Amino acid sequence: MNELAGALSPYLRQHAGNPVAWRQWGPGALADAAARDVPLLISIGYSTCHWCHVMAHESFEDRTVAAAINDRFVPVKVDREERPDLDAVYMQATMAITGQGGWPMTVFAFPDGTPFFAGTYFPKAHFLRLLDAVHDAWSSQREELRHQGAAVVEAAAAGGPAFADVTVACPLDGPCPPAPPVRSAMLDGAAAAVLASADGVNGGFGSAPKFPSVPTLRFLLDAYVRTGDARLLDHVKLTAERMARGGIYDQLEGGFARYSVDSSWTVPHFEKMLYDNAELLWLYARLAGEGELFARVADETAAFLLERFSTPEGAFAAAFDADTDGVEGLTYVWTAAELEAVLGRDDAVFAMGAFGIDTAVPNFEHGANVLELPEDPADGARFAAVRHRLLAARRERPQPGRDDKVVAAWNGMAIAALAEYSARTGHRDSLVAAERAAAFLAERHIGADGRLARASLSGEVSVAPGILEDYAAVALGFLRLGGEWTARATALLEQVRAHFGDGLGGFYDTASDAEALVTRPADVHDGPTASGWALAASALLEAYAATGDESYKDDAWRAVARAEPVMSGNPRFTAGLHAAAEALVRVQGAVGES
Repeated sequence: MNELAGALSPYLRQHAGNPVAWRQWGPGALADAAARDVPLLISIGYSTCHWCHVMAHESFEDRTVAAAINDRFVPVKVDREERPDLDAVYMQATMAITGQGGWPMTVFAFPDGTPFFAGTYFPKAHFLRLLDAVHDAWSSQREELRHQGAAVVEAAAAGGPAFADVTVACPLDGPCPPAPPVRSAMLDGAAAAVLASADGVNGGFGSAPKFPSVPTLRFLLDAYVRTGDARLLDHVKLTAERMARGGIYDQLEGGFARYSVDSSWTVPHFEKMLYDNAELLWLYARLAGEGELFARVADETAAFLLERFSTPEGAFAAAFDADTDGVEGLTYVWTAAELEAVLGRDDAVFAMGAFGIDTAVPNFEHGANVLELPEDPADGARFAAVRHRLLAARRERPQPGRDDKVVAAWNGMAIAALAEYSARTGHRDSLVAAERAAAFLAERHIGADGRLARASLSGEVSVAPGILEDYAAVALGFLRLGGEWTARATALLEQVRAHFGDGLGGFYDTASDAEALVTRPADVHDGPTASGWALAASALLEAYAATGDESYKDDAWRAVARAEPVMSGNPRFTAGLHAAAEALVRVQGAVGES
């Protein structure tokens, strides 16, 4: 029916049975749109996206909708995790058009890829009207759409951050000044600004939905190390405790969901991502000395990564779905009757008390409950037995799907976290798993030319090239392993220097020889993980620490200094670079003292 059955991406394969004549992104699809003189309809999502599934069931599986698409558009399906470059470009356009973004992302574009209209999820009736409207405009108002597309591209480009010119202070042939490019006073101000957005009751930042925001927590921890300001550590600990006791943490098996839909970490969006669990393993391992709860969560998260995310090839899979059989959270939630059926009356009453269940006011849909842990039960042995029995029963339920795609950047984060966890705890299995994943990336993802592929599935490597975050995160993972892996890490950083630099000390997200898109993204803002720019600066600093090569420190200096105007204007969402700046302050201070 369409060409997605042979796709590498599990997300694309999910749509192989649609009556929509989906194409993969590539020259063929664009040429077909030009030959037919029709727009591209670009649908971007990912395999564990709940609303992507909803729109698929409502619209893309419907033959009426499919006929309306196939007759008047060339439909292109994109996995944002396999092609983050396309996702970034069209997210910029969607934000410029609508003021907000999300997935599924729906973009209408000229055959050369220039977007002229975009949105996110559309209910079926609305979507059918939109298809008609776009077709009518294409037929009768083509020139207006062309002007609109040019304006969208211009707005997306103009909406990018304004960077500093650092080449006067630090010429590209170096060396850079001995003083760090971001002063301690600015870092103090950034930490204060971040705390101003902190939730002092539930931890985290802002209200609902609430994300773990590990880059921000990392920055606060680093700022605490420099300043000794106990407020910074206290908020990190508060956040870590509230998450560990909330429903965002799987109280039976370990591991974290992507975010909570409320401000109290109670009800998660149930998908579980490799990058979240890698980053949170790092956080809890670092906090392990601050309390038994943190140490336990670190141990359980490491075990969860090794047991549930490991692939047969030795790497780590991308994610677990939020839905099971089309129902979000079906695997994970419990009614009082279900607890009693597994545990019997007495243990069910004990479990409901331990897991904070109020039978009169269930915290989820249809009388079900997400399990929390308001406090550690006094009878630890009984609680452990109850957890074991409930987990065994839960594993007999239908299970969420796993996206087995191996993403280079996320595996780099997992390697780094497992290596650090092993160094702190002596846990040998975690180090072995990190080394296996590193060996897989080195063998399968890094080509003979030293270039890095973004993704693979069952050992088959995608044609999608690595982006900046892939090179930087894998380099960081290799550096944390040390030894023979240091040279492999620096080889990746040489690729960053050769292909990702902007010529002024900063970085583009895509390589200089990558496919030319309507814009070339360069972003310092963090998402759930630190930006590629921040990861690159951090990797350069770790390479300096590992090798003593001053040029790595100078490149990190330029990267931080070039982004300083954006950092000072938006510290909350540039926390990854603020953490790199904290490391640079420490490095420069040590250099000054030597």
